[in-house]
Amino acid sequence: MSDVLSSSPSSCGSPRVSRTVLITGAGSGIGRACTLTFLRAGWSVVLAGRRLERLQAVIDEAEAAQPEAGVRERTLAVPTDVTDEVAVAALFAAASARFGRVDVLFNNAGIFTQGVSIEDVTLADWQRSVDTNLTGMFLCTREAFRTMKAQAPQGGRIIHNGSISAQVPRPGSVAYAATKHAITGLTKTAALDGRAWNIAVGQIDIGNAASDMTTAMSAGIRQADGSLKVEPVMDVQHAADAVLQMAALPLSANVLQMTVMASAMPFVGRG
Repeated sequence: MSDVLSSSPSSCGSPRVSRTVLITGAGSGIGRACTLTFLRAGWSVVLAGRRLERLQAVIDEAEAAQPEAGVRERTLAVPTDVTDEVAVAALFAAASARFGRVDVLFNNAGIFTQGVSIEDVTLADWQRSVDTNLTGMFLCTREAFRTMKAQAPQGGRIIHNGSISAQVPRPGSVAYAATKHAITGLTKTAALDGRAWNIAVGQIDIGNAASDMTTAMSAGIRQADGSLKVEPVMDVQHAADAVLQMAALPLSANVLQMTVMASAMPFVGRG
């Protein structure tokens, strides 16, 4: 790994101290898009995910797009299972050792399980959803609190990827929707608990951003009336831009909850 970069160009070209964001689920989809977006904006990025080769591929992609931007010096890939508290603690320790602090956590890692009616959901699928989508986010939030309270200057920001399923479920999505509804409670409680330590916590609910997870929508996705419908999607870049906007705020301001979605998707009025 290369040495820590103490300064980097901002998006407007003027030098400044580089801020550090830690992104879980950074190897694909929204996490990948956010990694590339933060690097273009001059941030240092810690990429976390299960597969090191996917994280390295994102770094390679960023370096190819910005060959003179010091991407290698501003990135750290850490293979991490977010359901393992020892691995999560090691992730944050590695981030702090490399860059000195963690300014922002984008708590993004999550999974879908098979879309079936409640009576057909296996206990194994339910537990996999809870372990990754809820417990994993809790473990990362807890470790972010510990890190941000201890660093100087104290504080930082946590952004949870809630999904629009945190507001309105799809048919046959009990495990995913239940865990994402729970993220809203985690967000609000952490935002309250973080006040004393200058830790701002918010949530972004993303709808139909084009990624690996939304590929099935091109063939039609089940609606509340049982029909299949091809749903509009938006460029995942718009979601990444929204996350960057939330992250760039001063800690005196916070977006508690934001919804960004494909304008014509059947969300408002779903059901």
